[in-house]
Amino acid sequence: MNVSKKRNSLLCPNCRRLVSRSASVCPVCGLKNPGAVWNDNIFTRGLGGEDGILKVIIVANIAMFLFSLAIDPRMSALSASPLSFLSPSNNSLFVLGSTGTIPLFQFNRWWSLISASYLHGSFLHIVFNMIALYQIGPLLIREYGTSRMIAIYTLSGIGGYLISAVFGVRLTIGASAAICGLIGAALYYGKSRGGAYGNAVYSQIGGWAVGIFLFGFMVPGINNWGHGGGMLVGALAGFILGYRERSREKIGHKFLSMICIIGTGAVLVWSVVNGVFFLLR
Repeated sequence: MNVSKKRNSLLCPNCRRLVSRSASVCPVCGLKNPGAVWNDNIFTRGLGGEDGILKVIIVANIAMFLFSLAIDPRMSALSASPLSFLSPSNNSLFVLGSTGTIPLFQFNRWWSLISASYLHGSFLHIVFNMIALYQIGPLLIREYGTSRMIAIYTLSGIGGYLISAVFGVRLTIGASAAICGLIGAALYYGKSRGGAYGNAVYSQIGGWAVGIFLFGFMVPGINNWGHGGGMLVGALAGFILGYRERSREKIGHKFLSMICIIGTGAVLVWSVVNGVFFLLR
């Protein structure tokens, strides 16, 4: 087998179709220079297909949840109540990066705006959020592309929790603000696209949004400001970044997603370091 010929082809980072590495434009999706380093790199390949990033996010959430239980095992709740079963202690969650008015405005822990999206308060909390992410995520990847989905998810988590802190939420955690951002972007997509498909998306996702807010008002302790803020930021990000049918993925989208990935990775490493020091003290 001629290895050099084999390396002359690659999966287009945008549409995942086989193209020539030297092609100036992908013949399928129109991506310019699919073999260029800014298009074909560690952030755009090797994640197991388009939904690979969802698996990475889910694994990161599970790993952080298990670590939050491990660093303060005496305080982890092994309650018979399903709502509090396997609940990390407040100490471990604060050390790892819960956010809100106290961490942000009293301790200047601005990195917690990212880390909080990877922390959860109980077994049911993380299960429900990860199921929601796995259900809504593929729609965002299909209509916006992987890079824009990453950006929307990350920015919605940051924006949603910043808004909730401004409105007085003292401590908060969970992936729900970021997931609500995906819902907001999906609502914008459905309303903007229109037609039978767009209206169906808008109607179905709109039902999700209504359900989330009804649940939030019925159950105490739910961060409705974070949900609403995340949804607003997600819709705004969807409008600014555009979706595939209106705007092809550009280098700016990939650059923004790289910043989000690197920033999130750095924050989670810092969170784990804090947890290790807490465990060893």
